[in-house]
Amino acid sequence: MKIAVLAWGSLIWEPRGLKTSSEFAPTGPVLPIEFSRVSGGRRLTLVIDDNTSAACQTYVATSKFDKLDEALQNLWIREGTGDEQLPQQIRASTRVAFVDIGAKAANKHALRHNPKAVEAICSWAIASSFDAVIWTGLVSDFLAKTGKTFSVAAAIEHIAGLAEAELATALHYVRKAPPEVQTPVRAAVTARWPQG
Repeated sequence: MKIAVLAWGSLIWEPRGLKTSSEFAPTGPVLPIEFSRVSGGRRLTLVIDDNTSAACQTYVATSKFDKLDEALQNLWIREGTGDEQLPQQIRASTRVAFVDIGAKAANKHALRHNPKAVEAICSWAIASSFDAVIWTGLVSDFLAKTGKTFSVAAAIEHIAGLAEAELATALHYVRKAPPEVQTPVRAAVTARWPQG
């Protein structure tokens, strides 16, 4: 089984234990990506978000694994925070997502939150001769974490309210995103906090 790993953020510049047989290249599907998840240090991180207007070129690498569960486990561990126990049902995880073209199957969490993106990923996988595609399955949690509906203005207000050290980390993450990942939030951050 030939398995693609999609990336648009830190997986590209910090793969850590992720095992791939090729480097990440900007040849993945165009997907709705935005800085709409509140992560560690309260910084905003990139996730697939069907509710955004951004259409970004994603990156792809080929997994070293040829079994879907093993590839998912490898990505799940990379996206973790330490010595966590692998879930018994890796395909049901909300941390990682997948499509399996031959089995006509996909992660239910991804289908529920980002059905348009899943459809685009399936079409791209078929055209690119991949049997399966995996990606980080985390979704926007902006409303749950901030109490506000996500918007560019709300994102900038959130970032502006960070303490100095948190702000520096948040801006670094936005600036380090690949050049293909141009989103409304990134444009607003660049306008508000130009690099000098």
